[in-house]
Amino acid sequence: MTFTHPSLARLSERQATDYGEKTAITFAGIDYSYVQMHERTLSRAADLHSRGIGRGDRVAYLGPNHPALIEVLLACLRLGAIFIPLNWRLAPAELDYQLTLAEVARLYVAPEMSETAEQLSDAVAQKPVRWEDTATSASVPVVPAAEVTGDEPAFLLFTSGTTGRPKGAVLSHANLLWNSFNLLLNSDLTANDVTLVTAPLFHVIGLDQQVMTSYLRGAHMLIESKWDVNRAFDAIEHEGLTWMAGVTTMFSDMLQSPRWNTADLSSLRFVNSGGAPIPVSLIEAFQAKDIMFCQGYGLTETSPGCTFLPAANALDKAGSAGRAVPFTEVRVRDLAGNDCEAGVKGEIVVRGPNVTSGYWNNQAATDAAFSPGGWFHTGDIGYLDAEGFLFIVDRLKDMFISGGENVYPAEVESALFDHPAVAEAAVVAAADERWGEVGHAFVIVTVPETGAGADAGADSAASPLTGEELREFLLTRLAKYKVPKYFDLVDELPRTGSGKVHKVSLRTTGGLGAHSTESSPSTTGKPAPTAPSKDHA
Repeated sequence: MTFTHPSLARLSERQATDYGEKTAITFAGIDYSYVQMHERTLSRAADLHSRGIGRGDRVAYLGPNHPALIEVLLACLRLGAIFIPLNWRLAPAELDYQLTLAEVARLYVAPEMSETAEQLSDAVAQKPVRWEDTATSASVPVVPAAEVTGDEPAFLLFTSGTTGRPKGAVLSHANLLWNSFNLLLNSDLTANDVTLVTAPLFHVIGLDQQVMTSYLRGAHMLIESKWDVNRAFDAIEHEGLTWMAGVTTMFSDMLQSPRWNTADLSSLRFVNSGGAPIPVSLIEAFQAKDIMFCQGYGLTETSPGCTFLPAANALDKAGSAGRAVPFTEVRVRDLAGNDCEAGVKGEIVVRGPNVTSGYWNNQAATDAAFSPGGWFHTGDIGYLDAEGFLFIVDRLKDMFISGGENVYPAEVESALFDHPAVAEAAVVAAADERWGEVGHAFVIVTVPETGAGADAGADSAASPLTGEELREFLLTRLAKYKVPKYFDLVDELPRTGSGKVHKVSLRTTGGLGAHSTESSPSTTGKPAPTAPSKDHA
């Protein structure tokens, strides 16, 4: 008898059996149990099956976070179909490209996206998403779970097209399972946990790390259509929120909120972050309130977890993305493909059961991404220390050369974070006649406190931070060639769909454009609108 890796086809059925009427999802104040979600899954699967959708067919969803998205996801898993959550922020032409490339058989459209859907081509059969808040009918059709193996595709997640056409990373049932196993072994997530899901579910962090792992564990998810700092505090104080995952800006929002000092945060046990350097002061602020601050590194193609930094190492290994997760190998290699010694920078490569088999209908991109032995090339530069902790230096494509010297923007951003007035920072390359390229920093400063005891804040407001001050600050921490030539103080930074800084927009709007002065920042505010999602997790 041949053993095949298990699949997720019976996920909703198994969880309904194990967890029954326990709340699986809360949305807009209404609870939906594991039994109810299974019944909805069966109804959706029956509808898809009646329309000829089955094993290997592609089903897409266009819309913001909602329980209906999870329902369609579970129905696809049950039928062996491939689920594609689309980035609803994309233009119709961009969506058409993805729908055509994937040869989508069925597109579900949320009510909010009807206008966008009307501009799509007629090649894909569309169905409006209908969702009733009431319980499902007592008569639920029985749709047998497909006999799929773990190696078969479950999700097709599109990476960004910031350097060309987007690619569809194929994630199998086994990829998703192993990713969740890695996370569960590195954290103490239990069925009693309550997690806040605000990351867009077309992105791997919200979809795989939170939704899939929470559902597998039988936990309770609070689904939100977008991030709102006050909603986060409400969830902690009134709904017993225990776990949340997100990007730096979310945790910075909480720290700067007037509710931070007075809210009862006792239910919140741990938070996860990744994708950008975390200021040590932010980590310390959370840990001072007995909230474990865990970090990690990953990509869409790795489902996404590659490394994990537990709270115990958050301060002594500040700046590190952690060690390789249990069932995944992470190495750093030079251009010749040799493993780098500890402390030596090179490209990060990953191998494991959570790594994609390749890109949909793009053999050339698949071949380029892998080297012999099944190693996936991330395109990220980093190094391992003597204890095996990974430090991300930068994206290969973000590095620039100034006067013959390599400059890694992430290193400069990390140094900027050390300034007490810097809330967020992003550094990109700017053209320069003498040096070829120089740094251009976009900086968000913290808002001074007001009220009693805020004299220092008043002084700060009277004498706002300047680019020259930031330059002098960095010169005590970095080599001169690494210090940006230009500094802009901005109100916000352009974001990807996952909430990370979209550096392509910064290069377009300022990094390669005109500058007012070399050290005095402009204060024009918003440099660019929110941009499409990147492939990084």
